[in-house]
Amino acid sequence: MNPLPPTAHEQQYLTFLLGQEMFALGISAIKEIIEYSAPTPVPMMPGVLRGVINLRGAVVPVLDLQARFGRTPSPVERRSCIVIVEMAVGEGRQVMGVVVDAVSEVLDIAAGDIEPPPQFGAQLRTDFIRGMARVRDRFVIVLDLNSVLSMDELETLASQAQASASHGSLQHV
Repeated sequence: MNPLPPTAHEQQYLTFLLGQEMFALGISAIKEIIEYSAPTPVPMMPGVLRGVINLRGAVVPVLDLQARFGRTPSPVERRSCIVIVEMAVGEGRQVMGVVVDAVSEVLDIAAGDIEPPPQFGAQLRTDFIRGMARVRDRFVIVLDLNSVLSMDELETLASQAQASASHGSLQHV
């Protein structure tokens, strides 16, 4: 017996762990998942950017999601990996890597099973959260990729890091 095909109201999500929390990203933005290898640091970049990697000849910036959320950067462990995502930026496309502690699975989550983000109590900026999905007795935080990886905001952070460095007091932003 063949499973029913997903409807327009159901989308596939890649779930992954950061610390003890489960997060999800829409699978349509994900290009691939690669084993973690230390990115090359880039001077005067904001602390949320670990550096860049060479992905088949392309320079790809790598973002630490824990640091982006204002938390202590993720320690690299055996299951750590880099999720390569692609998103529209203006007229073009931007490819970025995001460090996650462990990839879990791809799930079908119906749109009706995703609740709006909480207005209080979340330990993340509410604009980073697209919604909350209940999966097997636990909540999964569905991220808004465009907000989390906002190029404008990341460029502002980079400018602040450069300004701090030029004033002789390099700070992690």
